[in-house]
Amino acid sequence: MPEGDSSREGGRLWQGLRSLVFGESNEPTLRDQIEEAIADHEDEPGADEPGDLTPVERQMVRNLLHFGERRVDDVAVPRSDIIAVDETISFTDLVNKFAEAGHSRLPVYRDSLDQITGMIHVKDVLARLATGDAPGTIESLVRQPLYVPESMGVLDLLAQMREHRVHLAIVIDEYSGTEGLVTIEDLVEEIVGDIEDEHDDAPEALLIPLDGGLWDADARAELEDVAREIDPHLIDAEDDVDTLGGLAATLAGHVPQPGEILTHPSGWRIEVTAGDARRVTRLRLHPPPRVETDAA
Repeated sequence: MPEGDSSREGGRLWQGLRSLVFGESNEPTLRDQIEEAIADHEDEPGADEPGDLTPVERQMVRNLLHFGERRVDDVAVPRSDIIAVDETISFTDLVNKFAEAGHSRLPVYRDSLDQITGMIHVKDVLARLATGDAPGTIESLVRQPLYVPESMGVLDLLAQMREHRVHLAIVIDEYSGTEGLVTIEDLVEEIVGDIEDEHDDAPEALLIPLDGGLWDADARAELEDVAREIDPHLIDAEDDVDTLGGLAATLAGHVPQPGEILTHPSGWRIEVTAGDARRVTRLRLHPPPRVETDAA
């Protein structure tokens, strides 16, 4: 189903459910009215006439309408993907780390990621390189980031970033440990979609179909995508998990190691193919016998 048709059907279904639960007298919000106006307009002939909102612009408006509903933990880069440097790193190694990472800002930690003490901007490093004034330690380069709870709304975070003129925030959990990080680019991408630059690698598929109904999967694959592309039953989990890696850890009751095979209540078997003591990185999904028979 085309994306526009899917959006209209979803909007009409919500309107029907709202009328059933609350009655017809329940007034739609301004957000509802704008979404409905966009959906109705897309049904009209000439919706894509020059000067009108393009399909991309309409999708951006939809994203913006729901932007305020998002929380920091919905948009944060997970802890496992954070690239950071120890505060004892030499200036030469710091330069190499920036070149390797391809990021403009790197968090600085003491002992572990749970003790992030600041961040370094690549502009400050380049300024020292240009003048030949290499510091003995990186202490003079360290700036203060924001520290925000994972439950904070993204609108509040955006306001704080603007107020403090800081483009990176460290996300902390309820125990003050590091949960992830958010950049201003992450927030903008929630509205405009992914922004790729010259240093970004070509995106890799997180779910790869194999022969015999098997799937090779990145542990970061969202369960919503797994349900849509593979089997909706795989999204069923007792705990509140969002990724395949989280689902595997929930089923195992610990961080599963390569070689472990876990059985999902739906009959799917989840084999851990790569990872380490702290996290799972890749998985292989084996379909239940019923699915294997159908595929044959």
